Amino acid sequence: MSTHDFVAIGLGPFNLGLACLAEPVAGLDGLFLEARPGFAWHPGMMLDSVTLQTPFIADLVTLADPTSPYSFLNYLKETGRLYPFYIRENFYQLRAEYDAYCRWAAGRLRSVRFGHRVTSVTYEEADGRYVVHALTDAGERTEHRAPHLVLGTGTPPYVPEPCRGLGGGVVHNSDYLARRQDLLAKESITVVGSGQSAAEIYRDLLSGIDTHGYRLNWVTRSPRFFPLEYTKLTLEMTSPDYVDYFHALPEDTRYRLEAEQKCLHKGIDAALINEIYDLLYAKTAGGPVPSRLLTCTELREAAHDAARGEFTLGLRHLEQERDFTLVTQGLVLATGYRYEPPAFLDPVRDRIRWDRRGRFDVARNYSVDVTGRGIFVQNGATHAHSVTSPDLGMGPYRNSWIIAQILGREHYPIEKSIAFQEFGAPEGVVA
Repeated sequence: MSTHDFVAIGLGPFNLGLACLAEPVAGLDGLFLEARPGFAWHPGMMLDSVTLQTPFIADLVTLADPTSPYSFLNYLKETGRLYPFYIRENFYQLRAEYDAYCRWAAGRLRSVRFGHRVTSVTYEEADGRYVVHALTDAGERTEHRAPHLVLGTGTPPYVPEPCRGLGGGVVHNSDYLARRQDLLAKESITVVGSGQSAAEIYRDLLSGIDTHGYRLNWVTRSPRFFPLEYTKLTLEMTSPDYVDYFHALPEDTRYRLEAEQKCLHKGIDAALINEIYDLLYAKTAGGPVPSRLLTCTELREAAHDAARGEFTLGLRHLEQERDFTLVTQGLVLATGYRYEPPAFLDPVRDRIRWDRRGRFDVARNYSVDVTGRGIFVQNGATHAHSVTSPDLGMGPYRNSWIIAQILGREHYPIEKSIAFQEFGAPEGVVA
């Protein structure tokens, strides 16, 4: 059994950033456990030339420590790509490049253990430490003790209720590349979803529609194909100021805003929307394109006929309140991800704060336990911390908070107020 200052479970970009920032801190001993055999970030969506929606400065560490050896620019320098990146003159790195950068950083860390699947977490009252029980790929059972936990298990793929247990080879966007060749052999393909992943998959399939001869549909519940809001004053909503404002709102108000603000972090790049339109326009020069874009349309029912190799989708147009049916051979659910508390926390549920809707009651300092500084959560908190929760650029900020809470002092300077605008009402009389 090993003992540490904290144990972090899961190694996505946020916990990887925490590992990079914690590594050089004297007297801070952290252990990072990841079930997979190595780092992998959305491998099913590594389409050619696709970029992140955040600029390269929103890497693992820079916004907390610009001098860190784990910065994206240092990665470019060490791999001989700094000048090509400079000449490219594009702030947005390729998604595959970001994944390679993260794997480079993970390979340099002493605190990371891959192939360690956490099976349960218990708590020892006597010494105030959590015990993390894990099973290695080699079948060895291990235990690790720490007074602090950091949850970074990510958000699992979300499958709409009508498609759960449907069978028939339904493809979630998280597995798109692995299943792409199977889809290309279908006579018809339908993509269901509203965000960036749906648009990227539709664009990819549209480019091959002439070669492979399938019919292609894109179904979205949204009333239109919403672009990601990326103006500068809107970006101030990914700031310490807005976190303070949002977290202090009543719970019901926060939940209402969570539903209303999806276009702030789940919208489509405007350039990609325009590219799809231009591609559709170019293809119509040779005649009608066998493709439908169905907006304001909700998936209500789904069935699969194994003999015919077809899905029958029961759809409803929300504004016209009309039902209709769509038959398709291939079905891609670009329905994203939703956070679920990991099952390994069941033995310590009574040490966790829950809100009235059964989700983590996440404090301003990112803790979710009854002491207010024992268990911290990465991501999965849009209901408490707004659109800043999944934002890569806010990862270093959150990790600076978590490190400060564990140390009892602020190691990395934490920005308190950076926004020009005021999110709440001023007090008293405004002159």
